[in-house]
This record gives sequence, structure tokens and C-alpha cells, in this order.
Amino acid sequence: MRIISGTQKGRRIHPPKNLPVRPTTDRAKESLFNILMHQYAFEGIAVLDLFAGTGSISYEFASRGAQQIVAVDKNTQCVHFIVKTADDLALPIRAVRAPVLSFLEKITTTYGFIFADPPYAFTKDEYRVLVETIFSKNALQNNGLLIVEHAEQMDLSSLSYFTESRSYGGCVFSFFEG
Repeated sequence: MRIISGTQKGRRIHPPKNLPVRPTTDRAKESLFNILMHQYAFEGIAVLDLFAGTGSISYEFASRGAQQIVAVDKNTQCVHFIVKTADDLALPIRAVRAPVLSFLEKITTTYGFIFADPPYAFTKDEYRVLVETIFSKNALQNNGLLIVEHAEQMDLSSLSYFTESRSYGGCVFSFFEG
């Protein structure tokens, strides 16, 4: 796993093999950030990384200039790894150990980007609840973007706020705007 671009470009990250995660592939991550870089400025933006796992997406946002990043995961080992890596690289990432929906129920901050990478076993109804909770809690800033990573077999186009999806080798990014 590596950081694709920005101040930490090329930096390799080596998560423990025993983490219960499926990190976003470097190819998919690079494609996603190429899309985002052409449409958005990252400098100073607030980012929420849900189901953060190894923190790969958080590191990429931080390397590209995001200044306030919160990475949420319920797994203690994942959170410890994110904290250690962010400290080692001096990245502005705060890791929170919590179930994502519980975290969202108490949310008071708004974010320019929210990235969610739930387990691929998520049902359509669980995705619907996730998206609706984010929008009902006003977690996105005006003109903010929610990006949900999911398996190709899951079609989220019927969910509220859906705008488009992009597929990269077995993984799909669906985009939602309020």
C-alpha cells in the first residue's frame, strides 16, 4: 500500500497482516483521486473517513493538503495503526474508535468530503441507512461530496442523493451530493 501523490508521494505503508480489512487498491485509489483533483481543492478541507480500516484514504487526503481528517473504525487494532502511522508521518488525522452509525448519530461537525468503505457484505438497506444518516445529520458541507466504495454487484443508483458511479477492477465508487 502506498500514498499516490502529494507531500508523502510514494511513501509505502505496511499495515499488519492480521487487520480485518480490505484496503482500497492503489489503482482504484489513484483513479478516484484523479477525478477529485480535477473538481475540488483539497487545501484546508475537512474529511471524514468512515470504516477507515488501514487509513489509506485518510493518508491520501492528508498528503494532498486536507487539514482536518477524522478516521472512524470500530476495530481497535485499525485505530491504533492509523494513530501510529499519522504520528510517524506527522499527518493531521484524528482516529476514533466507534461503530460508524453511532459516531454519525452524535456528529456535530460538517465535512467537505466523506468517504465510506463499509464491508462488502453490507446489504442495500444498510447502505441506504448509512447514506440517509449522513444527509439527515447534515454531516456534509454545502457542495460537499459523499463517496461510498462497494462491490460491483451492489447497485446504489436508486438511493437518495446519488449522482454517479465509477468502476475500477471489481470495486465501485458511488458519489452522492446534497
